Amino acid sequence: MTMPQPTRSTSHLAAKAGMTLAALLLCAGPAGGLLAATYTVAAGDDLQVVIDAAEPGDVLRLAPGNYAGNIVVSKPLTLEGPESRQAVIAGTRNGRTVWIKGERVTLRNVTVTLSGLSLPDMDAGIFLDRTANKALIENNDVLDNSVGVYVWGPTDALVRNNRIVGNKDLRMAERGNGVTLWNSPGTHVVGNHISYGRDGIFVNTSKNNRFEDNHFSNLRYGVHYMNADNSQVVNNVSEGNDIGYAIMYSKYIEATGNASINDREQGLMFNYANQSIITGNAVIGSQKCVFIYNANNNRIQNNHFEGCGIGVHFTAGSTGNTITGNAFVGNRNQVKYVGTRHMDWSDEGRGNYWSDNSAFDLNGDGVADTAYRPNDIIDQVVWRAPSAQLLLNSPAVSLVRWAQTQFPAILPGGVIDSAPLMQAPDAPALRLHIKDSS
Repeated sequence: MTMPQPTRSTSHLAAKAGMTLAALLLCAGPAGGLLAATYTVAAGDDLQVVIDAAEPGDVLRLAPGNYAGNIVVSKPLTLEGPESRQAVIAGTRNGRTVWIKGERVTLRNVTVTLSGLSLPDMDAGIFLDRTANKALIENNDVLDNSVGVYVWGPTDALVRNNRIVGNKDLRMAERGNGVTLWNSPGTHVVGNHISYGRDGIFVNTSKNNRFEDNHFSNLRYGVHYMNADNSQVVNNVSEGNDIGYAIMYSKYIEATGNASINDREQGLMFNYANQSIITGNAVIGSQKCVFIYNANNNRIQNNHFEGCGIGVHFTAGSTGNTITGNAFVGNRNQVKYVGTRHMDWSDEGRGNYWSDNSAFDLNGDGVADTAYRPNDIIDQVVWRAPSAQLLLNSPAVSLVRWAQTQFPAILPGGVIDSAPLMQAPDAPALRLHIKDSS
């Protein structure tokens, strides 16, 4: 029969610090293993001494109060504070406040603060070392550190439902990321609120990760991928950052249901991002809703791009992309493309919705009767020579544009939608933003 876990104070644990605690772990479980003991840790106790004395699997419950940081956890333990997160582990503004080296460590319901601020030294509030496989970091306040949670090489870590706020006194370029991942396959970052860092989540040389239901604000990039293949970024909200989602030098990425609201420069940015699926996202109010630079063989479908200076800036020889079922609503320039290649942004008789497309649908099939072309010769002249904007209202420009309507053969290469939609498709990320803001 499985017996209940014993609960003891750390005075008993500390008294046994130099001895084995095996005798205190009562009762074998159904599989013959030992059950962990649960200890209450009083505020002001030497937390490192308690950790060193505990046996693998023990649960250390931290009472509200302050605890000295720069601790190292090298065995499977659970450190758990009250739900109020009033157990505060404070560093010394040097190094790592909590350094986890053991497997299957859980850190829950605590506040972690005052790490060092050295980016080269990888200072962090919570540092998961390469041996910290299957770590669980959940329901914590990670405040005023360099990197909030640094996941440096373990597998299958879970960073969930934390509030991560960086150092507000530093310039953005000097701050650490909310969460940094390096070579940590299988790691999930879920349900966190991340603000005032450099990037919300920065991942480099790591595969098979999932970032879901996070909220990003006051950052450079919400999500920043570098060399991160076979990963998912799903149902996140980026608001008021420089760039919402920067997918770079990665392939087989699934970006689905994300919202970018008033991110200043770009909502979605794809730089050498290949063979990926980008569906159901919404970008509202950026300088560029989407920037596609040397990104190839992607499927960009059923997204909503609204109120941007440029709906899509498409450049640098990007080829093989399928762009269909998207809504381009109220952007000052729907598409910026400088090139001579002809591209049809439709697939199997289904194109995109363009709010400035005055078209008819006489047979009622939901597809306009005429093709839509977002750019003409004059647009390309202005993009190549911005000073030509002075001539936009001249009779010569009016004559060129009239001639294009009469003689379509003189139109340049570029984007054409041969099957433009009459109504904007639904974008799940719009509902996500409404829910997140309520």
